[in-house]
Amino acid sequence: MSAQKQHWEDVYTTKAPTAVSWYRQHLESSLALIERMSAVHSVAIIDVGGGESTLVDDLISRGYSDISVLDISETAIEATKRRLGPVAGQVKWLVGDLCEIVLPPSRYDIWHDRAVFHFLTLHEQRAAYVAKAAASVNKNGHLIISTFGPEGPTRCSGLDTARYDATALQSEFGSQFRLTDSQIDWHTTPEGGRQQFLCCVFVRIESPAQ
Repeated sequence: MSAQKQHWEDVYTTKAPTAVSWYRQHLESSLALIERMSAVHSVAIIDVGGGESTLVDDLISRGYSDISVLDISETAIEATKRRLGPVAGQVKWLVGDLCEIVLPPSRYDIWHDRAVFHFLTLHEQRAAYVAKAAASVNKNGHLIISTFGPEGPTRCSGLDTARYDATALQSEFGSQFRLTDSQIDWHTTPEGGRQQFLCCVFVRIESPAQ
């Protein structure tokens, strides 16, 4: 087991879902953006780093039928499946490191990530992430990326993090994605702290090389 996987297994084994700093009962902003991206509930959605998030519950309750949830922690995935009960069978569950897992090409219409990208502090990690997204998101599909903003914390869950403004995040995603929207959100942690998040929406385009 890699050190990264061990870290997140330990987090999800030792902390209740409501005790982690990123906990939010419902991801209202993400849900609103997903519904804005497409009113068609058959769109293919992947929640990257979904962990124990309730986004999957809310997507199912709204009638979305093609949902994948990816997380490095099997503990988190199994906990979410137990919470969902019988409807867990409607979801495609993926366990693995995003930078290494094989994802189907041109599979997804909407790629959602809340609080994964800012943990990728190495250039090669970020490059691998962008390559995965570019390969698996359909042309004209969308990325919804929520990461720590310029005033966000430099450490979270015992790990160093990166912080971004919209221009810096666009530069990470290069010529294959175009920034279409960005906003600053303030998240209140279970302990009452405040974290600044930057939420950006990108559309998948063809790079000049294509």
